[in-house]
This record gives sequence, structure tokens and C-alpha cells, in this order.
Amino acid sequence: MKKKIINTKNAPAPIGPYNQAVKINNMLFISGQVAMDPNNNNELVKSSIKDETHQVMKNLSSILKEAEMDFTNVVKTTIFLSDMSYFKEVNNIYGSYLNDGEEPARET
Repeated sequence: MKKKIINTKNAPAPIGPYNQAVKINNMLFISGQVAMDPNNNNELVKSSIKDETHQVMKNLSSILKEAEMDFTNVVKTTIFLSDMSYFKEVNNIYGSYLNDGEEPARET
């Protein structure tokens, strides 16, 4: 089993001793993502929970694309919220990136 390091300039660069993702065999492990915009000097998107969520999903999509995958390949996700009042809006945006009926397992 040889691991392959996955990094793309289309997602925020790691700020510590880790990579955006590691692929081993047919499995991809993606590091946690926040709403940093790689096209704007890794500025943290703070305008709204909607914009933050879209940025995180774009970052994840870019990493998946670099690994020649997409959201249909995702089997498990974790979402951290600072306030449960964001749940509905985050959930709706998150769901818009997935294929109906093929959603991964998830914890929030």
C-alpha cells in the first residue's frame, strides 16, 4: 500500500505539518476544512453562514477533484457548528452538493 499526498492550489494550503488529503488504495482521507478562500489570500469568509458553507464545500470539491473524485465518492462526513441555529441553512447548502439518495453517513 503506497500512499499518495493530495494538495491543490484551489483549496487553502495547510498551515501545519499535514496535507489537504492522503489517498491510499481507493480511499481518500481529507483534512478538516474551514471557510478560507484560496483565491483571496486564504482570507476567512465571515460574511454569512451561507457563504462560509459554500466556501467549505468548494474547498472540499477542489480536493476531491485533485484526487480524481467527487462527492459521489464520499462515504462519511463530520460537520462542526458553532451554533445549532445554523443547522438548517448549513444542511440545505451541504445537501445541494450531493446526489439525492447517495448521501454519505454524517455526524453534526
